[in-house]
This record gives sequence, structure tokens and C-alpha cells, in this order.
Amino acid sequence: MWKVNLVNRTRRGCKKLPKGILEIFQLLLAEMKVAGPLRNQWANFKKIKGRKNCYHCHLQKGNPTYVAVWKVIDKTNKIVEVTYVGTHEKAEYDRLC
Repeated sequence: MWKVNLVNRTRRGCKKLPKGILEIFQLLLAEMKVAGPLRNQWANFKKIKGRKNCYHCHLQKGNPTYVAVWKVIDKTNKIVEVTYVGTHEKAEYDRLC
């Protein structure tokens, strides 16, 4: 089992999500807890270029597109930190990891 932490920015972002997107995000978190941070089957799952152990995926495509961003803090102790959830337009990937 992986420990999945949410930073304060992510907690605030959760409060702004539409109910359906929040449910999708909760599913992503549940999958990460069980299977780890590499979620290849999620839409647009990718490693963030230039950042070590940082990843993102789309929760919903369209306008707006919702994304989640996370990083692996400790592989040995299996700790992941979710640094952002919200619209793609407001995601500044360079600052989030």
C-alpha cells in the first residue's frame, strides 16, 4: 500500500471541483494507494519533463480539462504527494513539482 498525501493547495482545489470530477479524482487516489503512482491507463498520463518523479494525468477532457499532478516523495516507504488538482489552464507544471 502506498501513502498518498494531499498538499493544502490540493485540498483547496478539491473543494472547487464539480461533484463528478471529485469522484473521478477520488478513484485516482484509491488506485494510487493500492497500485502506486504509475497510472498508465489514465488519459494523458505522463512524466513531467525536466522533473524527477513527477507525473500528471487528465481527469476529464474537454473545456475545461481537469488534471491531477503528483510526485513520488519516497519510493522505499511508498509515499506520493498530490500537488495539484484543478483545471489544466491553471496548472503551472514547473511550480507544481
